[in-house]
Amino acid sequence: MKTIAILSQKGGAGKTTIAINLAGAAEAAGLKTVIVDLDPQASAKVWHDHRQRESPVVISAQAARLFEVLSTAANHGAGLCIVDTAPHSTTEALAAAKAADLILIPCRASYIDLIAMATSVELVQLARKPAMFVLNCVRPGDKALPDQAEEGLAGHNIPVSGVRITQRAAFVHSLTAGQTVDEYELDGAAAGEIRALFRLACQHEGMTELRQGKGAIA
Repeated sequence: MKTIAILSQKGGAGKTTIAINLAGAAEAAGLKTVIVDLDPQASAKVWHDHRQRESPVVISAQAARLFEVLSTAANHGAGLCIVDTAPHSTTEALAAAKAADLILIPCRASYIDLIAMATSVELVQLARKPAMFVLNCVRPGDKALPDQAEEGLAGHNIPVSGVRITQRAAFVHSLTAGQTVDEYELDGAAAGEIRALFRLACQHEGMTELRQGKGAIA
């Protein structure tokens, strides 16, 4: 089983939205996927309670039980686990980072968000695991600000995903309906961006087992 941690010490970065929709993309590709919700607000678990489907499974847990939960998921046949972390919570985020094969760091293209990335980067360095920034909630048609944000993030020596997640109504409507964007609008632009991000994650260092396996997306 492979594990992706969605980590950002900045609130409002869109961690839960990315976690839920990556899990949806993985399930759609035939990969049994579990979301572990470490956020005390349990937003991912609330979303799951509102769904009409059991998968992807969402487990609300504390950081101290993370490795036990991951072991149980693997023993029950999960191929991928996505860990959704809380902002402003170093202990939980570091536990998730240490358990991960890949860390995704969502970041908005704003000065405040870029400054706030320093703490998240410190956790990645402590965990010594592969990581990648993901520019999230990019305004439709905006290229200048995301380009400037990439330049600002370059100083952290962590690669920036070539896939940008745009601020789209489909993300809001799908979550409200207890769906993923893939379920809400299969051929929509939001679903396409998430599938592209999932495909990129499968190709990343530490995730190579998913390249040709069930979870690979052609």
